[in-house]
Amino acid sequence: MNNQTAMPTPERFFSAVNGFVQTSAMRGAIELDIFTAVGEGNTTVQTIASRCQASERGIRVLCDYLTIHGFLTKENGNYGLAPDAAFFLDRRSPAYLGGITGFLLQPEMVNAFKDLATTVRQGKTILKDEGTVSEENPIWVDFARAMAPMMMMPAQMIAEIVQVPQDRPIKVLDIAAGHGVFGITLAQKNPNVEVTAVDWAPVLSVALENAKKFGVDGRYSTIEGSAFDVKFGTGYDLVLLTNFLHHFDVATCESLLKKVYSSLNDGGRALTLEFVPNEDRVSPPGAASFAMTMLATTGAGDAYTFSEYDRMFLNAGFSSNEIHPLAPSPQSLIISMI
Repeated sequence: MNNQTAMPTPERFFSAVNGFVQTSAMRGAIELDIFTAVGEGNTTVQTIASRCQASERGIRVLCDYLTIHGFLTKENGNYGLAPDAAFFLDRRSPAYLGGITGFLLQPEMVNAFKDLATTVRQGKTILKDEGTVSEENPIWVDFARAMAPMMMMPAQMIAEIVQVPQDRPIKVLDIAAGHGVFGITLAQKNPNVEVTAVDWAPVLSVALENAKKFGVDGRYSTIEGSAFDVKFGTGYDLVLLTNFLHHFDVATCESLLKKVYSSLNDGGRALTLEFVPNEDRVSPPGAASFAMTMLATTGAGDAYTFSEYDRMFLNAGFSSNEIHPLAPSPQSLIISMI
């Protein structure tokens, strides 16, 4: 046998079938604040248990498990934070992501995957009313509150790539604004930017809180309602479409994009943030895997390739499109020109 041919092993199967254990371990570690405790200098089972008000047996087993999976390190009985955990899971870090479990692991999201065979048979979510895109679904308030920290990095990267002019007023339309971070970041970097955010009223309350928090509320207005129903107005220089189009089928996306096109000035641009897999639809893993989330949680959403987005925007009237990967984020920015 060729020594470069790997022997079959059931390890990948068992890892997949027991994936819920990793999910539960991470949720438990975040709830107990283990990563922050270790980051503060509590490195032994005893001190971590005391800081987290948990049993020593439980802490030993959980911390060893987190070490096995690369979130903690262990040397001579002392635990430390692996680089990813130090950056994203220590509550003191400005890039802390622990709060997003409040959205990603809430019952509606988890229940969407409980009968995937039926989902695959019918080709859409088993959740009622088209899943997460149902009208005024309260899940998006949770999203807005939980996901803002995760979007800070791509928002900063987008602002650097786009380079909004500083010598004249700039009108920005933020569609399905959610937490509002993308429009707020542009307004922070440019005092001439005025943002109009579109979303359901309860979600916009979160965006308005963030606009005030970051000092741009005087240049931040809102339009309450569905992006498919409300009037945007005209005269915008930039339209933000961040993490939105993937929820819908191609025809629905193109219909919205025609509306976006009509709202833009000559020379205006649409800025789309999305999970964009390669044409093989299986790479890179982070972007390509997102298609499964859309299958399970929506009626017709998908992770579209760049060629698919290119056709959508061209069919809506845009002249050209360019893509910018936003590594280390799994997402990409698509800039579409009038």
